[in-house]
Amino acid sequence: MTNETITKFGYPRSMLREYQYWVVLLRPAQFTAGNVILACKSESTALGSLGASAFSEMSIAVNEIEATLRKVVNYEKVNYLALMMVDPHIHFHVIPRYCGTRVLAGTEFSDASWPRPPDLSLAVSLAPQKFDEIAEILKRDWVVTK
Repeated sequence: MTNETITKFGYPRSMLREYQYWVVLLRPAQFTAGNVILACKSESTALGSLGASAFSEMSIAVNEIEATLRKVVNYEKVNYLALMMVDPHIHFHVIPRYCGTRVLAGTEFSDASWPRPPDLSLAVSLAPQKFDEIAEILKRDWVVTK
């Protein structure tokens, strides 16, 4: 099961990991190296409408995302944005934050707004080949915690 928000972020091509209630997608435009989307597969548009099972599984997904991004990007902080202003279904932009630059799939990414809130206007769209390379790295190095 998917919803319009998940499809907008490139599912199924962008999918890095799937859970019963959630999917993790590589974000087509990167604010910093390794930006992903954690999206609920339901049609819900309010976080409070999710059941306990979805929240419980979200904990597993968040732990795996953070462990994977720590391994691949070596972030200093992780920001989670759940704005849902344009894309209404429950989803979080997961943004690894760091001072300086990181290299992922041969591409250098800076965190230009560190240590302030992320400047979403600075996102860089990935060429299809680079998108696929980054997705493969994240899938290959995915840390399973359960």
